[in-house]
Amino acid sequence: MNQADIYRVALDERSYDIHLQAGCLKNIGDAVRKLFPDAERCMVVSNDVVAPLYLDVVGKSLVAAGWQVFKHILPDGEHFKTVATWSEIMDALMDSRLSRNEPIIALGGGVVGDMTGFAASCYRRGIPFVQVPTTLLAQVDSSVGGKTAVSHPHGKNMIGAFYQPRLVWIDSDVLKTLEPNQLRAGLAEVIKYGAIWDRTFFDFVEAHAEALLALNEAAVNKVIVESCRYKAEIVMQDETEQGVRALLNLGHTFGHAIEAMTHYTVYLHGEGVAIGMRMAARLSEMRGDAPQGTEAAMVKALTALELPIEPPKFTAAEWLDAMGHDKKNIGSRIRYVLLKGIGEGFIAEDVANDEIELLIASFESDI
Repeated sequence: MNQADIYRVALDERSYDIHLQAGCLKNIGDAVRKLFPDAERCMVVSNDVVAPLYLDVVGKSLVAAGWQVFKHILPDGEHFKTVATWSEIMDALMDSRLSRNEPIIALGGGVVGDMTGFAASCYRRGIPFVQVPTTLLAQVDSSVGGKTAVSHPHGKNMIGAFYQPRLVWIDSDVLKTLEPNQLRAGLAEVIKYGAIWDRTFFDFVEAHAEALLALNEAAVNKVIVESCRYKAEIVMQDETEQGVRALLNLGHTFGHAIEAMTHYTVYLHGEGVAIGMRMAARLSEMRGDAPQGTEAAMVKALTALELPIEPPKFTAAEWLDAMGHDKKNIGSRIRYVLLKGIGEGFIAEDVANDEIELLIASFESDI
């Protein structure tokens, strides 16, 4: 086994490690045992796609480390990220009678991680949880930072809490069984870090797009490590998104609206974000915030990563209504993350609705 990359998310008593190592999934039992030496029981929450692949490995590792293991399997899909599905996790926790020092482990992608974390934050007013992300998107983004939530028909992730995991355990080998569209969706969150923070990283991801899509181990491990480092550094500055952490939402205001308007059944989250980043880049140019060529650079990178770039056809009124439910808004104002150029994001609270109407019209005229 190769050497582990370990990054510490320093949040005082809520601090935890991000552990990245190819092949480390089989060692999760010992890792959790070190965190909770006196606990006896745990629960693993997964879904019906990931569980047949990896639940046996995780379960055997936990049992070998002395754990009594409960299991709960969710249906797969963003459209199951609901209060009803979350309630089923709560029912399973009630049936297991886990105590307040016994952990719940999320084995899956962002939906599993978000719902498991939210359940952990609520059950007995908070029990520890561990993230074992199995998609690239979860490994580079959603498993780090403590955002937990379920969605509502009016908006994505509208019901939730900031609740940090006790450990993030990343095995890059699990990406070998990831569907290609899920891999591409994760790369949208990777390129986001470069777009808001580091032009050099943005250029690296674009230049290595073919290697990343082919799951070249060195390229993949580099982008996971770098993405986790960027995410952790921002979270340590702004844990509950009062300021700089909002930059991580580049493309998300538009992307979440896309998901909601298409009922979470057409686009993966990362696909919506990719389209949203293209829209944010164009809006930045239209407003004069970013130089000409910013949108073209974004389109070139997203296309290299084989991500969608064309917004679905909805009226400006529908877009504004969907974005009006975004949890990042301040009062009635819709907040957008825009660009001063590739590598420099900023938060804009002064975007007028007529600017959005012009943006939507500009895409309609592209046809």
